[in-house]
Amino acid sequence: MTGAASSVVVIATGGTIASRRVGDGASRPVVSGGGLLTGIEPGAPVRVVDVMAQDSATLTLAHMQRISDAVGEVLADPETRGIVVLHGTDSLEETALLLALQHGDADRRIVVTGAQFTADHPDSDGPANIEAAVRLAAETSAGQLPRRNDGDAVVVLFGGRQLAPWGAYKFSADSMDAFRSAGPAGATTPRETARVDGVRIDMVALPPGADALHIRASAAAGADGIVLQALGSGNSTAAVVAAVRECVADGIPVVVSSRVPQGALAPTYGGGGGGSDLRAAGAVHSTTLRPGQARILLAALVARRATSAELWAAFG
Repeated sequence: MTGAASSVVVIATGGTIASRRVGDGASRPVVSGGGLLTGIEPGAPVRVVDVMAQDSATLTLAHMQRISDAVGEVLADPETRGIVVLHGTDSLEETALLLALQHGDADRRIVVTGAQFTADHPDSDGPANIEAAVRLAAETSAGQLPRRNDGDAVVVLFGGRQLAPWGAYKFSADSMDAFRSAGPAGATTPRETARVDGVRIDMVALPPGADALHIRASAAAGADGIVLQALGSGNSTAAVVAAVRECVADGIPVVVSSRVPQGALAPTYGGGGGGSDLRAAGAVHSTTLRPGQARILLAALVARRATSAELWAAFG
């Protein structure tokens, strides 16, 4: 299934889809991209590029940039008909958003998929997802991409469901139909092409009654930006507000998202630590993106030295 003209390129990166149980009983990504295509009828010529074999929980921004670079290299080949990226589900929505930021205006389809069950599981969903992804990527050739209503060339395809990258999130740990979207219909992913592999963006979870310890620790550790996983519509405490004010004064942008998976977030609450107070302290409220994806967008904006006004516009 390799070396054909006008082929769909499958980029393998590891993840559950490539995992099998090994000697110690744990599952690890040991199956190559070519191995994953064995026995599959994709309906189009396929070429495989093995980029890495990583558990997606281990992926750094540098790893994600490496995947995006591989996509860019494949897009530069005029014989590439479409691209499928095989990825672990733990951080699939993050890499998918980075691909949309950097390649969303491509003239060929880039389909991101994975699996919930390992390659040696009796109910493995990997083969079906690969087959569907290759067929979707093969529907178009260069210059003939039928645009989705969100304007992105990048699509998350999983368990029979197609999602735009903007606002996508994993909602289930054990369902084959594992992803949903918090994004509004027709939302467009902005284009941000700055490399993110030299940026550090920390994420801080804020339980009820949170103090500022971890925010100040991130600032002291040299974070270039911080994403807060706040409560409700993006709320926390007065101690957090004070720490945010300090970070912003020191030139460290802070974005507020929420642990709540669905719904538009609005900075409306006061009381000393509500979203309105965080906004007054200089934090940027993420209307749609949940913490994982907010981290990717913030990294891209920090990498190109976006202004405060541009941060607000990007997350609004």
